[in-house]
Amino acid sequence: MKCLILDEADDLLSKGFLENMKDIISLIPPDCRINLFSATMPKEIVSLTTNFMNNPAKILVKNEDITLLGIKQYYVILKKEWKLDTLINLYKGLDITQAIIFCNNKNTVIYLAEEMKKTKHMVSCIHSDLEMKDRVKVMEEFRKGATRVLISTDLTARGIDVYQVSIVINYDLPTLKETYIHRIGRSGRFGKKGNAINFVLPEEKDQLDALVKFYDTNIEQLPQDLSDIK
Repeated sequence: MKCLILDEADDLLSKGFLENMKDIISLIPPDCRINLFSATMPKEIVSLTTNFMNNPAKILVKNEDITLLGIKQYYVILKKEWKLDTLINLYKGLDITQAIIFCNNKNTVIYLAEEMKKTKHMVSCIHSDLEMKDRVKVMEEFRKGATRVLISTDLTARGIDVYQVSIVINYDLPTLKETYIHRIGRSGRFGKKGNAINFVLPEEKDQLDALVKFYDTNIEQLPQDLSDIK
């Protein structure tokens, strides 16, 4: 074994994979190269790597340098009870090829999927309670374009590449700021342009401001004329 690669390393290590990592490394040759990759690598996760890496070369990108080019970011301030109607109205005014809508928990995913189906939208949903074969089926249908809208928890925030996704909607703002960049990065893949729209409750405005500061990025207020969003 010459090389061991951990992709989305910060997510793996933040979920308590460290002890498993130590067990695996104890069984591989000492000259095996260990490589960790992720678009986000919080300091506390970097410090964990000292447990199994010896004097590694580090390539770390500043937070303000990782906002993805080609993705326009918007926000709309609204009350919780307005979210569904606002989402439906967006679909009336936008030309959407395919979209991913992110929610913070499976209950919201299921509720939103049921409500959108009532309004004749072809949607699918994915969350951790689905069996693996069902998750694979959902993703295959979405990639083929059988459904235009995928409603998801953060299960698909990383490592999912679907060429046709033109917009990401954060129905809920992510609880972790590092997750934000992974979510919006599902649009604008392969050099295409993308859009991200964030639904923000009045009490979450500080959370939005923190994202702007953390990534040194620009998140504009959603224009009333949706034709401005290409």
